[in-house]
Amino acid sequence: MCRLFAITSKDPLSPMVAIEALDVMREGHDGSGVGLFLRDLGGPFDDMKDAPILSGIFTEKGIRRLDGFMMEIGFMTKYKLSIKIPKTPPPGVPKRDIYLIRAYEYPEEWEDLTSDEKYSRLMNMRLELRKMGEEKKDMIVFSFWPDVIMIKEIGDPLSVARHLGLDRKDLMARVVMAQGRQNTNYAINLYACHPFFLEGFSTMTNGENTAFIPIKEYLISRDFHGYTGYQSDSEIFTHILHYTLTKLGLDIQTYKHIITPLQDKSIEAHPNGNFLKHLKHSCRRLIIDGPNCVIGSLPDHSLFMVQDRKKLRPGVVGGRPGMFAFSSEVCGLDAVIPDRDKSKDFQPMHLDTAIVGPDRQEVSICRQTEPLPLLR
Repeated sequence: MCRLFAITSKDPLSPMVAIEALDVMREGHDGSGVGLFLRDLGGPFDDMKDAPILSGIFTEKGIRRLDGFMMEIGFMTKYKLSIKIPKTPPPGVPKRDIYLIRAYEYPEEWEDLTSDEKYSRLMNMRLELRKMGEEKKDMIVFSFWPDVIMIKEIGDPLSVARHLGLDRKDLMARVVMAQGRQNTNYAINLYACHPFFLEGFSTMTNGENTAFIPIKEYLISRDFHGYTGYQSDSEIFTHILHYTLTKLGLDIQTYKHIITPLQDKSIEAHPNGNFLKHLKHSCRRLIIDGPNCVIGSLPDHSLFMVQDRKKLRPGVVGGRPGMFAFSSEVCGLDAVIPDRDKSKDFQPMHLDTAIVGPDRQEVSICRQTEPLPLLR
């Protein structure tokens, strides 16, 4: 199994907070990899919320190709975070040339574009760079998006973090998601490492989804360029989330009804039964098969956790106003927020969606048996 930890805080935190929580839970993951997702950034990035940030791993040749590509389009570097790494990596960690975190100025020609148009172009650029990197094996591109940084690597999470010096003051965020362990169903590939990201949405999962193939085929048939990749069966959780909120125009509560719909008898008794019946029928190919615990982040900086019906992967939410965490195990919470009221810790069951909004004041619990706010 994997281990997950996510935290949302009113004050920027070092990603080492999440890494150390993973280390406390090390008996639940094999130390073969780590993925980090940072958003609502602090430090030098706090004053450039609209600047797209490119995150990835590059060879020297890859950097030269990247620079040529970006200059041709008109992107100029606004700020870069230089990660100087020791020549000899820890055991199990590959030797790399450059871990890149670079913020850009938009080209002048983009000034009159709407936000949606800019975001669509950024997504397509990320996919093009990824394709370029896969062809030459000189670029691994994780994200290209405003106010977002992603770091992924093979190896023990704590060893990787120390190797990269992730305790630096210029790498801080108010939302941090971290997963320990690589994908277990495919060959080791950093694109198969959680968390996953698409146009402001990110998820990570502990579990497996045996309904992966029909879900992947359905998403690909939607004719949206971003529904691609799929080195991991868990990437579909991010894409279903994106599809639910951006293509169907629904909300996070409805996301749970799509991936794990109620049984027919429960739908008949539901206040929004007719809607849910049609939703279950039209989105039946997006129903997952677990066990899965999913933690995700929304564009408004909300964090959420859901479980599938099997409820065979652990998950708990707790904290205090201004700081809440989502963890695979209680010991992860204890390590990071020991001064919380532990009686208020909540372990979501298969009908629950636990949400901490951008105000970071409380944990809201939405149950699938309740009326949908969107339809009130």
